[in-house]
Amino acid sequence: MSASYQAVLWNRQKKHYDWLIFAFCAIYLAIFISLNLSFNPQVTFETLLIRSTSTLAVLLLHIILSIGPLARINKKFLPLLYNRRHLGVTMFFIASVHGVFSIMQFHTLGNVTPIVSLFTSNTRFGSVSAFPFQALGFFALLIFFLMAITSHDFWLHNLSPKVWKTLHMFVYVAYFLIVMHVMLGVIQYETNPVFVIILVVGSGTLITLHLIAGFREVKKDNIKFNVKHSSSLTGSNEWNGFVMVCDLNEIEEDRAKMFCVEKERIAVYKTGGKLFAVNNVCKHQNGPLGEGKVIDGCITCPWHGYQYLPHNGQSPPPFKEKVSTYDVKLEGKKVWINPKPYPEGTERPGAVIQAPINLPEGETLELTNI
Repeated sequence: MSASYQAVLWNRQKKHYDWLIFAFCAIYLAIFISLNLSFNPQVTFETLLIRSTSTLAVLLLHIILSIGPLARINKKFLPLLYNRRHLGVTMFFIASVHGVFSIMQFHTLGNVTPIVSLFTSNTRFGSVSAFPFQALGFFALLIFFLMAITSHDFWLHNLSPKVWKTLHMFVYVAYFLIVMHVMLGVIQYETNPVFVIILVVGSGTLITLHLIAGFREVKKDNIKFNVKHSSSLTGSNEWNGFVMVCDLNEIEEDRAKMFCVEKERIAVYKTGGKLFAVNNVCKHQNGPLGEGKVIDGCITCPWHGYQYLPHNGQSPPPFKEKVSTYDVKLEGKKVWINPKPYPEGTERPGAVIQAPINLPEGETLELTNI
């Protein structure tokens, strides 16, 4: 996190990540071009560049869309999620090279401007075998452009997380356009099966990963809990509405356990001898706070490192992000939470964890009435 926006803010990890991306892209392009030249030495440079960048961009797009569900399934993929925007911008630039060279090769020799030619040279929208597939690729590239130029947190903050997230969810619309662009283009111009193989394998992998991650989330959301009634504890109303969610030993120190109670996603943290409950959704990009840990006294989101104080859900100054807080209580070793949220940033005392009394061997604790 940074208190101010900077054009470039690369740490050591991001530099290594970017060099790996560059190396992967360079090696892929070298192998693809070499193989094509060995089978067809007469192929032109423009055609090689169009084919190689198109397959690389599609491959990177599938990797990008796989990172989200992979991170939900296994935390080892979180470093990829943390740097995913770098991969997205790289994919946009590679797709742009493909688009620019395609327009130069097919639409610069006519009497109209290339963009006009792109949309007017083929208007057979009623035909599958002759559908103007290039227009689909243009609109997909436009979506990728909007995502790339708004990838910095400056835009996330000024557009608001909700608007920013909605804009970036259009990546799935772009993916559909790319699938149709490639498949229709293959029907009309290509005989090489590599395009179809990438799409079939990639789409199948994406669907499988998203289904697995989705089923896991639904399973968590459908867990049933016991509601605490006020009459169950000396008739006191202070326990009314509380829900027993787990045993104290199920929560690790400086870690959380997540629950969905009455449509509220709640993370219960154990830290500093107390239990605190906050909303599980990070204000940055809706990351799962409960999958992070307490670092330097702050709940730290595992996705991008945004932090919140456990007792009030506020980001430490000078940051201003806030999440809702909840009441949490202990009855013996049983953890109870009230799913009714307090306004974002409201301080709550938490539940004190009583340390066990360790007596010398052979001694017992005698209680007397005074």
